[in-house]
Amino acid sequence: MPKRRHGITAIAKGQDMASSNLAGKLVTLIGGSGFLGTRVAQDLLRKGVRLRVASRDPKKSWHLKPLANLGQLQFAAMDIRNPKSVEAIVAGSDMVVNLVGAFDGDLDAVQGSGAGRAAELARKAGATAFVHVSAIGANVDSEVAYQRSKGIGEQAVTEAFPGATIIRPSIIFGEDDEFLNMFGGLISTLPFLPVFAPDAKLQPVHVEDVAGAIVKVLENPSLAGKTYELAGPEVLTMLELNERIAKSQDRSRGFLPLPDFAGRTFAKATGWLPGAPISSDQYEMLSQGNVASGECPGFAKLGIEPSPMTLFLDRWMTRFRKHGRFHEAGI
Repeated sequence: MPKRRHGITAIAKGQDMASSNLAGKLVTLIGGSGFLGTRVAQDLLRKGVRLRVASRDPKKSWHLKPLANLGQLQFAAMDIRNPKSVEAIVAGSDMVVNLVGAFDGDLDAVQGSGAGRAAELARKAGATAFVHVSAIGANVDSEVAYQRSKGIGEQAVTEAFPGATIIRPSIIFGEDDEFLNMFGGLISTLPFLPVFAPDAKLQPVHVEDVAGAIVKVLENPSLAGKTYELAGPEVLTMLELNERIAKSQDRSRGFLPLPDFAGRTFAKATGWLPGAPISSDQYEMLSQGNVASGECPGFAKLGIEPSPMTLFLDRWMTRFRKHGRFHEAGI
């Protein structure tokens, strides 16, 4: 008979199940309904885990239902700012992955001390592994609230759960992301675009590669307990990124690289407005760049070869071309 814990039956499907030591384990994804969480969930389901996806709005994860076998997948409502709700969703978990993050609001409660509390509750619940998704640039001494809270979160997690793994991804891209698609939409609509921090260096990383890294750590205890910086194989400036997107759309666009003073002034003057293109904190982080420091292990340590954006960009930008799939070069 399959093992049952907290209403989840250890029945699974997928070609990786037979060879994975994760099969039958109860893995809880905190904040698992988002862009990255969906990919992590898909990979884990293929490994045969019993998966609990916890988020503020469980309905956002219902699209995962067809990927799971009967009794393999469970949805739970939780709010990381509410310790009782976190305690309830980590109960009985063999492993926990924390994917919660935010750019505004009470950042400490969400990704600072809140992350540490989640790690502590997971340890008390008997979990043997805890993976916390942070970000490149996390720093407890940063003047930028986002980076500072991410740094506090890392510190709190490692103190609360000795042996926890920290994942620091660069800017994550994917077919349905809010990064490439934002620029894609602007470039397809506007004939002329200003470029903030045009010389800032970025090292975007594919969402599938980050998800694969998280699963790799869960599968291999010898890889746990470290901080990994996950960045893609290409380093691009902001201007180069915009130019590459325009080329993939087969569009001729004018780009105006904004000097630092102009960019900062604009962000400070308009960043507080609803729908503003960039806030002061976002401009500060962008101007710093977003590349791996080289001080932490990366994909090579995990045996993963990251995918370059160029493998996907032309296909993903098809919908932004003048006639979509019927577009002909030069039209």
